[in-house]
Amino acid sequence: MNKNTAQQFESVIEQCRTVYENKLKDYGVSWRILRTPSLTDQIYIKANRIRSIQKKGAQKVDEGIKPEFIGIVNYATMALIQLEMGVPDEPDMQPDKAVELFNKYVYQARDLMLNKNHDYDEAWRNMRISSFTDIILMKLLRVKQIENNEGKTLVSEGLDANYQDIINYSVFALIKLNEEGDAQ
Repeated sequence: MNKNTAQQFESVIEQCRTVYENKLKDYGVSWRILRTPSLTDQIYIKANRIRSIQKKGAQKVDEGIKPEFIGIVNYATMALIQLEMGVPDEPDMQPDKAVELFNKYVYQARDLMLNKNHDYDEAWRNMRISSFTDIILMKLLRVKQIENNEGKTLVSEGLDANYQDIINYSVFALIKLNEEGDAQ
C-alpha cells in the first residue's frame, strides 16, 4: 500500500473540515433539520454538476469541481450523523459536537477505506476522476432506492455503507485533483 494514502486522506479531510467548520460559523447547525433524502439530493446536485462539467469541459459558474467534491464529503458526513442522531424539528446541537461527530464519521470512512485499499491494492490510483463521479452517482441511486424501501435491504449494504463509500470516492478524487495541481 502507498504509505502516503493515509496522509493524503488526512490532508483532504483537513480541507473538508475547514469548510465544514466555516459553514458552522456562518449558518450554525441549520442542516440538522434536513432529512437524509434531502441530504442525498444535495449530494446528487453536486455530483451531477461535476459530471456535467466533466462532459461539457466547461463551466459557467466560477466554482470548480474541487469545492463540489468537498461538499459531497461534508453532506455525506452530515447524512451519517442524521442516521445516528435522527432529525429534530430545530437545530439541537452545538458546533463543537457537530465537529466531533464529523470527525467520528470521516475516520470510520477512512478505516473502511484503508481496509478496502489493502484488499484492492490501491486500484483507485489507476482510476479516472470521471469514474469516481459515475460511481458516486450510482451509489446515490442505490441510496435513493434504499430510502424508497424505507431503509430495508435484502442482501445489500445499507445507507451508512453507501455514504461511507461516497465519502471515500470523493476523497480519492480530491487526492488525484491535488496531485494534478502539484504536477502543474
